[in-house]
Amino acid sequence: MLTRRSLTTSFLAGPAALAVSNATPAKAQTTIAGRKSSRTGNSVLQTHYRTVDIDGVSIFYREAGAPNAPVVLLLPGWPSSSAMFGDLIRELSANYHVFAPDYPGFGNSDAPDRSRFRYTFDGLGEVIGKFVDKVGIKQFVLYATDFGGLVGYRVMLKSPQRMKALVAQNNPLIPGESPWFGPLVPYWKDGTADSRLKAGEHYLTLEVVRDLYVTGVRDPSLIDPDQWQSDYSALRRPGGGDISLDLLYDIRTNGPTLKNAQAYLRAQKPPTLVVSGKNDVLFTAENQVRYREVVPNAEIHLTDSGHCTLADKSEEIANRMHDFLGRVLSSRRS
Repeated sequence: MLTRRSLTTSFLAGPAALAVSNATPAKAQTTIAGRKSSRTGNSVLQTHYRTVDIDGVSIFYREAGAPNAPVVLLLPGWPSSSAMFGDLIRELSANYHVFAPDYPGFGNSDAPDRSRFRYTFDGLGEVIGKFVDKVGIKQFVLYATDFGGLVGYRVMLKSPQRMKALVAQNNPLIPGESPWFGPLVPYWKDGTADSRLKAGEHYLTLEVVRDLYVTGVRDPSLIDPDQWQSDYSALRRPGGGDISLDLLYDIRTNGPTLKNAQAYLRAQKPPTLVVSGKNDVLFTAENQVRYREVVPNAEIHLTDSGHCTLADKSEEIANRMHDFLGRVLSSRRS
């Protein structure tokens, strides 16, 4: 089971406290496990499985939808890959041009040796930024889950004019408290080989990966076990564990990026939709609602699920996205 030690950790806080406003205007909308939209009759377009070379690294990605449709860029979390978006891609592809890349070291992308590639969030952000350029994406809706937010915010900050809307699913924007990160604290503090070993013994286990999917889910029998088995298998590939430990260690450096992302979102107020599981033990419901401290008009819908919300709520999330994007993208074109 996930650790529930009394120790709680301010995750992702970095070296500086992040100041936020407490404004929550009446116009902002929040629902818990809200109703689905009435969208029906959605045709399904084929998904293409492609690769592109980024600085000598083969990056795998899934692509679906009409080339002239608005682009939705899907960024996965740890320790998953674009495979987590299979159902969502099919749901969105009738109306949107969807791209879902795998990060270096994950999924079907190359896993270059750690001696020649930096497995940090800066490193992943740089690759995804170049991916956006290479496949010809001019503007996009950013969908980011888990540490996909830490990657996606870097892409957003590098090319802010490209992001037309933000969809956040169980990802951190404002640091919060979670015991899940407790076993990482000694490793963050001293970075020693012993602390790294202990962190690996905890996090690089099938039990922890499985619990990311099933903890907080009302009916775990709805979750396909192939999802966590696939993620765990990737961790057990040669070098896979070290890649993940490098990234888990790098979480401690993200304070400045989150502070800059908050400042940008607060100033620009892009259309923002939060579709997160209310039972997530990593990024809690209380933490997800705090998006409004940065984007006061953010639409927040907390569904009755856990951290990997797409695993059992992909249709509900797709319906929310169709409703939201149908409104905000058309208003921005008018």
